[in-house]
Amino acid sequence: MQPHLIVFTDLDGTLLDHHSYSWRAASPAMAKLAANGIPLIFNSSKTAAEMRHLQNAMGIRAPFIVENGAAAVIPAGCLGRTEEQVMNFGADHQQVLRTLMVQRKAGAQFRGFSDMADAELAEVAGLDEVEAYRARQRLGTEPLIWQGSDPELDQFSAALEREGLRLVQGGRFWHAMGRFDKAEGARFLLEQYREHYRGEPLVTIALGDSPNDQRMLEAADIPVVIRGVNSDQVQLPSQMHPMRSLKPGPEGWNECVLNLLFEYGY
Repeated sequence: MQPHLIVFTDLDGTLLDHHSYSWRAASPAMAKLAANGIPLIFNSSKTAAEMRHLQNAMGIRAPFIVENGAAAVIPAGCLGRTEEQVMNFGADHQQVLRTLMVQRKAGAQFRGFSDMADAELAEVAGLDEVEAYRARQRLGTEPLIWQGSDPELDQFSAALEREGLRLVQGGRFWHAMGRFDKAEGARFLLEQYREHYRGEPLVTIALGDSPNDQRMLEAADIPVVIRGVNSDQVQLPSQMHPMRSLKPGPEGWNECVLNLLFEYGY
């Protein structure tokens, strides 16, 4: 029996070009996935609002995993759902904000996305105001600018750890978040698809370009490392037979996905 394929993908630098944020080079493979009813599941640091916008632009309707694994979203009409389902992994956004406010009262100096209006965040992050609005609609993480000293930052991080959160450094911002990673959402959705397909064989494909994607890649049947600035840092066990793209970003994504579809008879 031909297995059902499920594709999990990172976005920035993987399906989306790092510079133009275009997916056009991946269009042939995306069209073939859609034609065969193969779900394309986004799994990235973006928010649900940002992913819905991308899905609409791409003509995709599928579950997705937001904010580096903070939550999985199953839209209405997917996997038999009549209304949207959101599954949080670890603390939700309101819990994170409550913990941050306690630390602020104790003297921590920071400014988070929730403290900013859209216009301010747009200026700080180099976005337009609509993009800033989408970036502020969060389910489980709070990006922030640290305004205190380095020793105070260490104290702040330790205080969050004691409350079951962690502080992770991103490109421009620190991120206060629960204890989760990209693999948890992928495992949750895989179980939903197993139930949906009633035990028929499934093969999972995961594509990513950086160490942040490591756990998601390790959880897949077929890990695909897309060539990028940090892709050499992604080291997977040889027995997993990871595929590595020759081209970067959506060009490499397109070639790898088309090759895999051909291999599985699609």
